[in-house]
Amino acid sequence: MLKILYISPENTVGTLSYWKKAHELNGNHCRFVTFYRTMSGYNEDILLNLPFIASRPWYIGFRRWMVRKTEGRESHANLEGFPPVWNPPQWQRYLWRLRERFWKPKISRAIREYDLEDFDVYHFEWGLDFFRNAEFAKKMKSKGKKIICHYHGQDLRNRGVIPEMDAISDLNLTNELDLTYMHPNLNYLFLPYDVLAFDVKQSIGDPLTICHATTNRIIKGSDLIIKTCRELEKSHGIKFVLVENQPHEKVIEIKRHSDIFIDHVGELTWGYGMNSLESLSMGIASATYLNDIYEKFIPDHPFINIRPDNIKDVLVRYIEDPELIMQKGKEGRKWVEKYHDYRNVVRKLYEYYREIGIDI
Repeated sequence: MLKILYISPENTVGTLSYWKKAHELNGNHCRFVTFYRTMSGYNEDILLNLPFIASRPWYIGFRRWMVRKTEGRESHANLEGFPPVWNPPQWQRYLWRLRERFWKPKISRAIREYDLEDFDVYHFEWGLDFFRNAEFAKKMKSKGKKIICHYHGQDLRNRGVIPEMDAISDLNLTNELDLTYMHPNLNYLFLPYDVLAFDVKQSIGDPLTICHATTNRIIKGSDLIIKTCRELEKSHGIKFVLVENQPHEKVIEIKRHSDIFIDHVGELTWGYGMNSLESLSMGIASATYLNDIYEKFIPDHPFINIRPDNIKDVLVRYIEDPELIMQKGKEGRKWVEKYHDYRNVVRKLYEYYREIGIDI
């Protein structure tokens, strides 16, 4: 039996809960530690409740302002480098060290209370240790433990790798295809989800409903989506539902009543994420932007591919053909179960484990 620990700022889109289920289903022991409670209400395991960090709008807004004022760039702008490297001004490093002084007593207590040094494999989500100098990861590495860094998007695109972590990582993972073009040693893994937890939609609503959920309007291209769907409300009598910064349970309930779900449009991010996995699992036709590279990577995908220059025309085609919507929904459920159900994704993870010498 392996003992596997995930360390992450938050249980982003509930992924850590699925990894825990997957490992335990295979007879292994798994825990996950999070720095702060997720705003969307996903389950927690070992919650540290650390201060001066959050995914709430006030904190994100402050970070954007700080990057704009001190580095002369937008926080969502991609960094250069292969890989991009975290290299902030010295005064920012001082702020991180100061924050970590407040954190250290809580972290040290959790390490003792939960025997966090007694695991075999350590997954560092976002490529982050508890500390920016990677002192905990370095200590585990010195004891012969396996170190895995898992990148999810903005961490690598807009922050860059933490050099101390990158230097000791035995395996780098991502669920974002574009990131594999930003790091010389990054392995792709489909995002895990509990697909079988949902029933498949059986009919089109009256009126036909299009839904879009967002926590970041810039990344998702939400303003264009909203504008387009408001126009379609007037021209085609559809109902448009915008879900923004809501608890996860409420988001799921709203999605259940939609007929088409729009993930994102635009080129700041390439493909799809947990939002799409949820809608596909429900048998809901799902629209997103896939560039040519992504289309070749998943040629059998079920997505309605939309771009800024064709989003309205594509949606009209489906609005005027409800049978096509139902067909896309059924195709989506079969596809997402094959590639994304956590019971299947964990097999690929274990292949990667074996490649770095983990006996499983």
